[in-house]
Amino acid sequence: MAEEAFARAVDDGLKLTKRLVLPGGGGLPPPRPPHGMDRDDPAAANAAWLQHLLPAAPMAYAVVVDPGAVDSPDVPSYQPHVYGRLDPPALIPLQMREADLRVDCAAAGCATAEVALRARWWVHCVTRSRACHCRIVVPMGHQGSILGAEVTVGKRSYNTHVIDTEENSAVKISMPESGGLLKQELFSLTIPQVGGGEDIFATIRWSQKLLYDNGQFSVEVPFRFPQFVNPLPKVFMKKEKIQLTVNSGVSKEVVLQGTSHPLKEKSRKGDKLSFLHEAAVENWSTKDFTFTYTVYSGDLSGGVLVQPSTLRDYDDRDMFCLFLLPGNNLDRKVFRKAVVYIVDTSGSMQGKPLESVKNALSTALSDLTQGDFFNIIAFNDELHSFSSCLEQVNDKTIENAIEWMNLNFVAQGGTDIMHPLSEAMTLLSNSHDALPQIYLITDGSVDDERNICHTVKTQLMSKGPKSPRISTFGLGSYCNNYFLRMLASIGKGHYAAAFDTGSIEDRMVQWFQKASNTIVSNISIDAIKHIQDFEVDSEYIPDVSAKYPLCVSGRYHGKLPETLIAKGHLADMSEISIELKVHHVKDIPLDKVLARQQMDLLTAKAWLLENKELERKVVKLSIQNSLPSEYTRMVLLQTSLDKIDPAQQAKNKPTKKSSPDEQSAMPLRGLTLGFGDVMATRENLTTGFGDIKPPEKFEIFDKAVGCCSRVADCFCCMCFIKACSKMNDQCAIVMAQACAALACLGCFECCSELCCGGAN
Repeated sequence: MAEEAFARAVDDGLKLTKRLVLPGGGGLPPPRPPHGMDRDDPAAANAAWLQHLLPAAPMAYAVVVDPGAVDSPDVPSYQPHVYGRLDPPALIPLQMREADLRVDCAAAGCATAEVALRARWWVHCVTRSRACHCRIVVPMGHQGSILGAEVTVGKRSYNTHVIDTEENSAVKISMPESGGLLKQELFSLTIPQVGGGEDIFATIRWSQKLLYDNGQFSVEVPFRFPQFVNPLPKVFMKKEKIQLTVNSGVSKEVVLQGTSHPLKEKSRKGDKLSFLHEAAVENWSTKDFTFTYTVYSGDLSGGVLVQPSTLRDYDDRDMFCLFLLPGNNLDRKVFRKAVVYIVDTSGSMQGKPLESVKNALSTALSDLTQGDFFNIIAFNDELHSFSSCLEQVNDKTIENAIEWMNLNFVAQGGTDIMHPLSEAMTLLSNSHDALPQIYLITDGSVDDERNICHTVKTQLMSKGPKSPRISTFGLGSYCNNYFLRMLASIGKGHYAAAFDTGSIEDRMVQWFQKASNTIVSNISIDAIKHIQDFEVDSEYIPDVSAKYPLCVSGRYHGKLPETLIAKGHLADMSEISIELKVHHVKDIPLDKVLARQQMDLLTAKAWLLENKELERKVVKLSIQNSLPSEYTRMVLLQTSLDKIDPAQQAKNKPTKKSSPDEQSAMPLRGLTLGFGDVMATRENLTTGFGDIKPPEKFEIFDKAVGCCSRVADCFCCMCFIKACSKMNDQCAIVMAQACAALACLGCFECCSELCCGGAN
């Protein structure tokens, strides 16, 4: 598993730091084990220790291949030379000298924060006569998406750029991959050949979604630094700085509810607030940075943010963001539900994925209330239904459903999505006057996904306002997330995904809660009465959930009135009208705040319609906002820096050479989702999750082929031995293993030939 391998590499690196000598004399103190580690259970203690070594804040590591290079750059230790090389390399956490965090929370309805970290690390563990690669790893917050990175080392500068995959002749990609996503929301960047004792200056920017609960917005930024990245206080004083701005975009009171670090309010201008924390500290932060606030809204409210198009925009129409806040009115009723859960139980779901889905679904069933109806369909090549009709919710039916899942959720067979969707539609033809909902959970792709979207859209349109809402959840990297996003958009539902097994249950529970707590349905906007060209990015406007704000973006031509009206239906089927004031924003970069949402929806449309014009719009939007897409790629460009003149040195801004010949591009991997993998789905591969190992194979003969100088291509043990021109120690070990395996299989004659005759 990638996480375990990474943690073990860090563990190896910490062991190597025992060779270091501090400027004041003596070695580095050993890292402290985390509190609560179980000393009576070595396996659990080891697992907890490895988890403790995973980055919980932006970190930099020296990638050590030659252990002999590990030494203090200032005070040589004169330790005995270490021979050999490390494979895989060890990762030594670098000491951090500066940390400046900036968080901008913009537009309450969009619930998005842009985060920027400026940091300075010191390569304290490599002698000055040597160099090594250095890896920067940044854990991003909830639904984090990288925006860019700039790194300076000595006279070299590295910057991320987004390029068109079809028109990348201006940049020559001549170097190997230099980073990307180690896992979802964990970005890495490798800087080659950094000298011992050098400083690494880095600025990393990313966006992440705000959390929302009962009227409160909160931002959580990973900011827990381990003890072993702290330089000695006597040698270097550390200064911690955190800047926070909140710009709601609406003329409503913003109230601070809580913060993890002591923030002082710097300014308050209308709907924009600024806070600052700045202090000299002995140790870097040991807790995540969190900030919670409310935008006063006793009941349903909203607004429309408007921004004119720019010269670089892919669309010459003006942009709008329409949002509705559910408020904290506890008396607001949630719609009764008639729910059908559709769960993929194909062979690739075996193990923890299916177990996590079962746990999350059990929680969702327990959250259903009297008056709701439900059914469960497990599908692979065949269908297995909990009941032949919708069951009314009570303690007995919920208990029976959970027992049924324990018996019938068995991972086997292939994947067929259209059949269970049609069955769910039939079940919901009589929804008992409740809001019909379908929840589709799958980890695979199928051939007829476009046809499924077109067919479902036709069926839903024929049913009118009472059509089922379809929410989708993707598991792993083999499912087509753009198909699932489009299907949810067509069905006025919600889309979510999990890409590693550890996050499935929590994300799925949040998805269930968001999609099942509808308080306003069938939303319509009266903008069409005022202007003719008013286009929403999504296929339809989703229902309003009590658990999260509704944010809809789009484009328009013309002039909007000062107020728009949003209409919908409440749980008692009465109509509600919500007044939406139009705000012309200037200090909120609405195009950047909405860029990721717009790109994902445009990409889904381009995939469904196979439309090249929409693809080019995604390319322009991607390059304009430095966001990687399915039709672009993010690369790391290296630029040499000129000598710094005194004026530049005073400003600490070295100039770059303009010659493109001195630039080399290194691609960054794993930053996009792709369009699924039908072949992997057919083969029921389980490696769509980055933390699941592929099945182990019997590779004795493959190892022997690799260590012998010449091996004939045959399967006979006797011929195999005679084909070796010489036998080394590794061969002898492999032959012993092969002998044991053959003996277990009953092939005693070949075993005897292998062990005894092969040496002659």
